[in-house]
Amino acid sequence: MPTYILGRPSRRLPDVTDEVRRGTPRRITEYGEAILHRPCRPVTEFGAERWGGLIDDMFTTMWIAEGCGLAANQVDVDAQLFVYDLTDEHGDRHVGHAFNPRVETMSALFGTQSGSEGCLSVPGANAALPRPARATLHAYDVEGRPFTLEASGYFARCLIHETQHLAGTVYVDHLPLSARDQTLAQSAAHRSSVLAHRASRRHLLDE
Repeated sequence: MPTYILGRPSRRLPDVTDEVRRGTPRRITEYGEAILHRPCRPVTEFGAERWGGLIDDMFTTMWIAEGCGLAANQVDVDAQLFVYDLTDEHGDRHVGHAFNPRVETMSALFGTQSGSEGCLSVPGANAALPRPARATLHAYDVEGRPFTLEASGYFARCLIHETQHLAGTVYVDHLPLSARDQTLAQSAAHRSSVLAHRASRRHLLDE
């Protein structure tokens, strides 16, 4: 399984990365909380000493919740930062973080992809949502170095989803009102079991 860290080929990583083992789990904010519905502040000061602990915590929290991406406002931090760890439809693993992300899409040229989408802040629910088939991410790493990622398919969907989180948009905001209400009702019905499962996974890191 090829692995890419910030878009660069890398050695194969363990399923549970060092970041996951170093971090401390945080509570995931849920749809309706104010921090998820307003733009996050751009980051102007960089450095691993300042942000490394939060990045580790976000990877830990994401692993416990079995997510593929997590934005800072999903752990109640007002900053333009997200992390991701996913395996795409081609079997390639993508791992990294992004500060001050900006996504470009060209649906008119590359078309859209169908698919179902979920969110850790809307636990236990998912809904069909078309997304652009390709995306270009422009962002900065923890040391403030700019980088660009080209993504397609599932990886593109993740990058778009997380970047929109930092702009104050949750995926259900794109749904027609009836579908949004149905998705939120689905989440309400399954929320307790999802949170219980996350709690059980948290103990796996202590073993």
